[in-house]
Amino acid sequence: MNVSVVGTGYVGTTLSACLAELGHTVTAIDIDEETVERLNEGEISIHEPGLDGLVSAHAGDRLQATTEHAASAETDVTFLAVGTPAREDGSIDASILRSAAEDIGRAIADKDEYHLVVIKSTVLPDVIETEIIPAIEAAAGKTDGEEFGVAVNPEFLREGSAVEDFMAPDKIVLGTDGDERAIDLLAELYQPLVSDWDVPVVETGRREAAMIKYANNAFLAAKISLINDIGNICKEFGVDAYEVADAIGLDSRISEEFLRSGVGWGGSCFPKDTAALAAAAKSAGYDARMVEATIELNDHQPRRLIELLEKHTSVDGKRIAVLGLAFKPGTDDIRGSRATVVIEELLERGATVAAYDPRAADAMADEFPDAEYTESAAEALEGSHGAVVVTDWEEFAELDSAFDSMVDPIVVDGRRIISRRDGITYEGLTW
Repeated sequence: MNVSVVGTGYVGTTLSACLAELGHTVTAIDIDEETVERLNEGEISIHEPGLDGLVSAHAGDRLQATTEHAASAETDVTFLAVGTPAREDGSIDASILRSAAEDIGRAIADKDEYHLVVIKSTVLPDVIETEIIPAIEAAAGKTDGEEFGVAVNPEFLREGSAVEDFMAPDKIVLGTDGDERAIDLLAELYQPLVSDWDVPVVETGRREAAMIKYANNAFLAAKISLINDIGNICKEFGVDAYEVADAIGLDSRISEEFLRSGVGWGGSCFPKDTAALAAAAKSAGYDARMVEATIELNDHQPRRLIELLEKHTSVDGKRIAVLGLAFKPGTDDIRGSRATVVIEELLERGATVAAYDPRAADAMADEFPDAEYTESAAEALEGSHGAVVVTDWEEFAELDSAFDSMVDPIVVDGRRIISRRDGITYEGLTW
């Protein structure tokens, strides 16, 4: 099939490259000329395992990029994969998505054949009906469901494993409100995945598909916050929360997934989506107490890390090593990273911060230029009066003798990646 994808961030680039890998011809559309040029040269600026190989393999053949939205008219399906950032009150700003919808509407205005627009961006149901579809209709001069179609196909990609998640998904959700032409096109598009992996396909309405994404992320975020809360209680009673989690994870109703207690969740999805869901509920007159408690508990975990450190030493005037800055290993993304809260709290308490991350140091330096950024974890530890572990990069498990260079070898581990050993004061966040 001929497919166009508007937006070349994490989702858009992964979608474009993976669709090309499935055999489709893909045109990636973005307003940034430098990004478009790099994609056409087979290069990307984001770190995502396996993605650079797919882009370089298909660039110039099944994958090409352009700044011209008009190119979408030459394709059968257009995916909208642009950002829907959060406002200060947690609600989403759909202006970028609305603008992209208008651009596609103008592009297909003179097209005689049916064209399918697929919303991949995370957006609330009401926004789709009141803003996005009307924007396409007004720009195209056509009617939804007759001369073009709109479907909602949420993504469930995890940074650090996005290619794998796309190629072997747990489910594919298609929201079409019964538009048979849309269902047929999407079935053809995803047929290789369904046939190879026997993937469950959920056919539902557009509003339901949009809400499934929010519900999915809110449920996972709540599960993490709950095990963190239980972990904090375990810590107070001298109980190892990981042994407790191993046991309860054997219950099929609970499962072992997302039961690693620690410093909390971050990234581009969980923080934004839980906040948006809470804000949407509030605007509808409903107090989403469970969702709000999920957010509140997650916000507290990084501060608890500092509180445990200060049980052993005052951080004021001390050099403190912060190990791990990305929100999770395998990515350079610091959006929603618990390390931002940790560094901010340490600086406010008068500490000197020595930070290290194998991928995300440059991004964090833009946020906190007053911190020191080292070339290795060992360099960050050297001369430090304490250390906190925020991201569980595998290399941190091999540090061992590096702790000997600390002035006060106090380690508070937020991810259970460091092993207890003689010569250091070790605190696990929930164990």
